[in-house]
Amino acid sequence: MRAALLAVTASAVLLAPAPVAAAAAAPTPVAATEAATGAAATGAAAAPRAVRCPRVPAPAMSRPPRPSPPPAVPEARVVGGAGLATSGLVMPIGAGTPPAITATSWLVADLDSGQVLGGCGPHEYGTPASVQKLLLAATMMPRLDPAQTVTVTAADMNIEPGSSAVGLVEGGRYTIETIWLGLLLNSGNEAANALARLGGGSDGAAGGVRAMNEQAHHLGALQTHAVTPSGLDGKGQFTSAYDLALIARACFAQPTFRRYALTQQATIPAQPAQRTKGFQIQNENQLIYRYPGALGGKTGFTDLARHTYVGAAERDGRRLVVTLLGAEPAPMRGWEQGAALLDWGFSLPRDASVGRLVEPGELTATPSAAPSALAAPGPPRPAAASGPAGTGSGWLWSVVALSGAGVLALLGGLLWHRRRRLPGHIDNEPRHP
Repeated sequence: MRAALLAVTASAVLLAPAPVAAAAAAPTPVAATEAATGAAATGAAAAPRAVRCPRVPAPAMSRPPRPSPPPAVPEARVVGGAGLATSGLVMPIGAGTPPAITATSWLVADLDSGQVLGGCGPHEYGTPASVQKLLLAATMMPRLDPAQTVTVTAADMNIEPGSSAVGLVEGGRYTIETIWLGLLLNSGNEAANALARLGGGSDGAAGGVRAMNEQAHHLGALQTHAVTPSGLDGKGQFTSAYDLALIARACFAQPTFRRYALTQQATIPAQPAQRTKGFQIQNENQLIYRYPGALGGKTGFTDLARHTYVGAAERDGRRLVVTLLGAEPAPMRGWEQGAALLDWGFSLPRDASVGRLVEPGELTATPSAAPSALAAPGPPRPAAASGPAGTGSGWLWSVVALSGAGVLALLGGLLWHRRRRLPGHIDNEPRHP
């Protein structure tokens, strides 16, 4: 009994939100308040009642069945605060109602303070589509030298016919910066394959996907599991709106990513040996053209995921990020839903909070739970040689191991003190005018 109590205590210490300035004055989450009120009325503990998220009806259309999510891991659902463990709406008391959208889950957070301003099912599993390319960027951008020239291989070009491609050619030689721009502006799936291979070490693309999963765990994104580097659908590939916010925050912390995200157009150079001409590409994220203060982001779409979106903007010195999953393009496109949620977030007081984004490494701070050296950012290095494509593995066990290792380590500390982790569907993102 004593050991069980200590284990629960250790888990709570590991996952509880850290104190923040003005926390006493910060608004209380709606879901948490309703739970507390119910508990007081009954004299017993009560589970939070899910508050229905404002939604507009999605247009009727034929959609494939959504993939079944993995088993819920309770510890992962309370990362960032117990108020976030809801399938419904969580927002500060007194806040205006968020806009009604079609997304099945979403989250708005402050990029700088890490405070979560509100969300709908922030820890509900969803399929990422091309917003998964942000995890690739968070993992590989600090490791690859953007000035290095590399050769695109046949394996890099192995993408589904009709899926998003920037137009690289087998045998073509491009700088890594050009490949990054192809990835982030045009969502090139062949660019994603190349970058995963180049950053994956001796294991090539398989090593790249494995590194993405290790980086996700390092960031605290315990509900994220990558199977493909591009976000093309793969069995067991999931994320959550909360996890995407952690990943986006890591991306926007990098000056190079911020520059790429705001780049409106770039040139893909000619390849004389392959007899291809150069051409220009344009940034497909409409937020950067139509939303004042936009910082950029990423769009996504697959048949299974539907529309997904990550976007960020700055207003009056305040930088917010929005993430959303499972949206439909009518009556508002994904970026427009994101813009509406950003407007709602900017309308809230600066101290508004219903939780927080955990810091990188916070949930894996013990030696036994630390990710491998591959997940730790380092200086740019030469790109690795080509390797076989593949996927990461052992995700659910990794999540359990990370949570369990942290609990065991803290349990040991407490005792010492007493005694002194569907086959691919086309990612064919709509091209906007």
